Amino acid sequence: MGVLSSSVSITGYKIDGKLEDPVMETMEKKLKQHTIMEIDEEVSEKAIGWTSLENPYEPDFDGASFCIGTYMVFALRIDQKSIPSKVLKKYYTLEMSKLLSESGRKYLNKTEKRMVKDRVYSILLRRYPATPKVYDLIWNYEEGFLWFFSNQKSANEELETLFSKTFQLSMIRLFPYTIADLDTGLSDSEREQVNKLSPTRFSE
Repeated sequence: MGVLSSSVSITGYKIDGKLEDPVMETMEKKLKQHTIMEIDEEVSEKAIGWTSLENPYEPDFDGASFCIGTYMVFALRIDQKSIPSKVLKKYYTLEMSKLLSESGRKYLNKTEKRMVKDRVYSILLRRYPATPKVYDLIWNYEEGFLWFFSNQKSANEELETLFSKTFQLSMIRLFPYTIADLDTGLSDSEREQVNKLSPTRFSE
């Protein structure tokens, strides 16, 4: 989901910590180290990495292109391959028939069947293009806030894992409890009381 979409879902984060100086050079280096890798012709099911906001399919972080004023803008891209079960079954059946015909046998044992299926699956993975999903993000580095344009649980988990691995900084997801804790200077006793609160449901 993109920044310029007609409707967006946003998850806010507080970023705890700072990058090494010079910040722009450190940022560029780390983004390049974890840029999305292409897997279209690889035996890989999934790839996760950073990409450019404007050119998500041709990542380029040279010259601080990810920086707009005091904001850092780039995107998380998740590429995934999914072989339909019926396609796998088709080619597996064809390969089994071929092997039985060539060997003159009537059956293959369980181990042989597994090996055939794994081999067919690997071949299909190489042939199938990956389906990309791109999620934009805006990081106000000076203020320590980041907005991620997705509320999907899996996407947010992938973001948090990759962000920590890339920048070695902590992300605190913002929701009412964490906002109260971060912005209002709660004492230990007040924080304990907030943690005991439960949501109120409003219904007609």
